[in-house]
Amino acid sequence: MHHFKPVIHGFEHVKRFWDSGRQKVIAKVLPGEFYISKQDELISTVLGSCISACIYDDGLGIGGMNHFMLPSIVKTAESVHADDLNCRYGNWAMEFLINELLKNGASRRNLKVKLFGGGKIIRSMTDIGQGNIRFAYAYVQEEGINLVSHDVGGPWPRKIVFDPQTGKVHVKKLREMHNDTIEKREVRYLHEIEAQDKHTDIELF
Repeated sequence: MHHFKPVIHGFEHVKRFWDSGRQKVIAKVLPGEFYISKQDELISTVLGSCISACIYDDGLGIGGMNHFMLPSIVKTAESVHADDLNCRYGNWAMEFLINELLKNGASRRNLKVKLFGGGKIIRSMTDIGQGNIRFAYAYVQEEGINLVSHDVGGPWPRKIVFDPQTGKVHVKKLREMHNDTIEKREVRYLHEIEAQDKHTDIELF
């Protein structure tokens, strides 16, 4: 039986499991969730057009990850404003993550961020991923957080595994997708990358 240390208060709902290959506990972040940790465990998620920001203070060994998706809007471009609900969703994901890190001892000036995701997964859809990428870059710049690396865009989903104590991120790209039916939901692709390890490259960021 593997010993799961208690999580930081407020994150009890996030699913965690023992990864026998890595010999570590992994917290799995789902769309719309975020998670922070200051213990020796990993945080993982699977991204299509969504974005995850991995934000950490490596001096203190604390870090966290969010997973947000700005939904497409059925409006003309002229009527879209930055304060629309779907923009606030991205803001919410970033602000809550940063605030929880600061509340748990991280120093704002020491924060570093790595950005991942924003893929164009379904060819027939509006490119939600590009909008997410633009939002994430703008947010990080406006907040003055040190962006140390990023792996965004491209036609593939990604699985990312983040070490909150060191800031290291392993990125696995699923290069071969079956884009045969446009009606397939992005969720189907996300399950596919979780189930299939072949045709992947693993990169360290």
